[in-house]
Amino acid sequence: MKNLSLSKITFAGLLLLNTLWLNAHNIIGRVTDASTGEVITGATIFIPSLNIGTTSDELGAFKMKNLDGESYELTVSFVGFITQNVQASTSASIEIRLKPAALNLDEIVVNGQRDLSKTMTILNKIDLELRPTRSSQDVLRMIPGLITAQHAGGGKAEQIYLRGFDIDHGTDIRVSVDGMPVNMVSHAHGQGYADLHFLIPELIDNVDFNKGPYYTQQGDFTTAGYANFNTRNALSHSSLKFEAGRFDSYRAVGLIDLLKGNPDNRQNAYFASDFTFTNGPFESPQHFNRINLMGKYHGLIGTDKVLTASLSTFTSRWEASGQIPDRAVKRGIIDRFGAIDDNEGGNTSRTNANIQLLKTLENGDLLRNQVFYVKNQFRLYSNFTFFLQDPVNGDEIRQVESRDIFGSNLSYMAERELGSMSLRSEVGLNIRYDKTKGSELAHTAKRNRLINYLALGDIDQLNAALYVDEVLKVSERFSVNAGLRFDQFSFGYVNQLDSIYDHPVVYANTASPKLNFYYNASPNVQVYLKSGIGFHSNDTRVVVPRDGIDILPKAYGLDLGTFIKPIPRLVLNVAGWFLDLEQEFVYVGDAAVVEPSGKTRRYGLDFSGRYQATDWLFMDVDLNYTVPRSREAGEGEDYIPLAPTFTSIGGLTTKFGKGLNASLRYRHVADRPANENNTVTAKGYTVLDGGITYTARKCEFGLSFENILNIEWNEAQFNTESRLFDEPEPVSELHYTPGTPFFLKGSATFFF
Repeated sequence: MKNLSLSKITFAGLLLLNTLWLNAHNIIGRVTDASTGEVITGATIFIPSLNIGTTSDELGAFKMKNLDGESYELTVSFVGFITQNVQASTSASIEIRLKPAALNLDEIVVNGQRDLSKTMTILNKIDLELRPTRSSQDVLRMIPGLITAQHAGGGKAEQIYLRGFDIDHGTDIRVSVDGMPVNMVSHAHGQGYADLHFLIPELIDNVDFNKGPYYTQQGDFTTAGYANFNTRNALSHSSLKFEAGRFDSYRAVGLIDLLKGNPDNRQNAYFASDFTFTNGPFESPQHFNRINLMGKYHGLIGTDKVLTASLSTFTSRWEASGQIPDRAVKRGIIDRFGAIDDNEGGNTSRTNANIQLLKTLENGDLLRNQVFYVKNQFRLYSNFTFFLQDPVNGDEIRQVESRDIFGSNLSYMAERELGSMSLRSEVGLNIRYDKTKGSELAHTAKRNRLINYLALGDIDQLNAALYVDEVLKVSERFSVNAGLRFDQFSFGYVNQLDSIYDHPVVYANTASPKLNFYYNASPNVQVYLKSGIGFHSNDTRVVVPRDGIDILPKAYGLDLGTFIKPIPRLVLNVAGWFLDLEQEFVYVGDAAVVEPSGKTRRYGLDFSGRYQATDWLFMDVDLNYTVPRSREAGEGEDYIPLAPTFTSIGGLTTKFGKGLNASLRYRHVADRPANENNTVTAKGYTVLDGGITYTARKCEFGLSFENILNIEWNEAQFNTESRLFDEPEPVSELHYTPGTPFFLKGSATFFF
């Protein structure tokens, strides 16, 4: 009897739920680009009469559930497109085709994001329209508060600084392109080495970035934050671009639409190439040359699948004058653009294969699959200390590696109703395997002569991660995001300098919980509190000798902030934040030694503003203040060398009618400590850049200006102990790479 009663209750419950579902009214649709047929991800769909909204997913699809009426007026908007008001019925699906238009901040909806953690992409959408991207340095600087420095002839990955971190070349920021990792684990030069030079700036469609360790989908290196650069899925037209500037600088870019035709086909493919050459401002020519090639296909298969496949390669070679000691310039041995050892330089290459498949299931759930392969080769010659270690041959070092990366990202997303609440769930699996052959650090002379090996070995590193991310929408205004990520590592190292073969393998794992709260006070006001634990891995050559102890240091973070649109054409973001990092042991790739790094604490304030003063005048500013300190040193000895304390970037952009645009921008970095007791100062700078373009139907002409005032400024700076050839004793002082002097470049682009 009990079983019979339970069966009746269950049947009645299912019948009631089915009746409610059949009587519920849902609006289902898709948003596409009218010019290319490409689906638009992140478009805002809003019902003004109900004051509710959503955004389109990765397939351009959207669904608004449990509506009382049978027909509603929708307002559909996306940055760079004309806002449309359309009538939608609950009895049939609808396709909304948005037409491209000039940037208008009136279209921005702060709380229009499907994924509440992606609100920062609002700034990115605006910046892509306002901030020119001429190089990979410009690409990275699109992240508010991030500054970069190049100190090896343009071919080496940039030095990165963010939220009080001297990130080196990527240790504390996770960087990816189209979901493929850019950071290199256990790299010959430095842990997390992130070389973005394989990315052609003209192909950037959007940048998904956030600061802090609060995002379950992001794993290794996500302490200061993460950035995923997404390339275009389609071209609006083919083009050829030619640039020429000072210092024998030349560049040619070709973007070819391979399937130009009817947007209704929803199939897009293109080929892109980029050739760059420059000798730079240095006395010893850099002979920098780089070739980038990329092909990409993106297509909607049926109504429920999107396939994306890309293949790209790049190679680069350069000479470098390197960083110079301040005393050598003051004594007149060299000038600012001279060199102590101009044999520095190197060559590198990277090839990528990437396939992604998105599929919407019958119940509306989303399945995402990605597999990728990366081949990376690297060779770098450096001399930071000149004749400190070897007064006869000099201190030149060679760092070499050849790496293969195999990886896969899988995720499953579902949304369910829980009474008056809704729950969005995501479960994901990430796998990455790095196989590095001949990771080398050698003492050399004049590049070609080997003096001795300091380190030489083969590295195997595997990272498998499982995560669960839940977003509970308690009401239209309040949401809670909780997530847990578990990362498992294996580290293997074969030391080729040992006389007896040995292949030790060490295992380590870490769990990273996240808890975030979002309150939407109105469609244009969001308040958030984010908390979480992140980490970065350490070099295998640290992990194996230490048997996996203290090699996955945790970062504990907290952010309290708001996004607000107080008036129709003003968007503001303000956040206070706090971040603690555990003690770790770091492998120094330039010396093949292991050094302890103590506990640190950083806290600060970020401010970003985007304002459209008129239909043609735009203003933007980022202000970032940080207090970075060691938690283990005494007061006055607790400064973190080279950690930025105050940075700012901003500018004015004019978009006049009839194709005429201009911009004036600044970059500012304040003085900051170069050593632990702040007795050596890394000098700050303020640099002005600008540009002007004229665009017609079939062509575009432009001029760009870097360092308009031609100030002397130091780009990369280090407090280093070195010895010149004629010095009896070493000297510890500031070494630097001079920043670019006034640089003028012209460009001509032809569309077809």
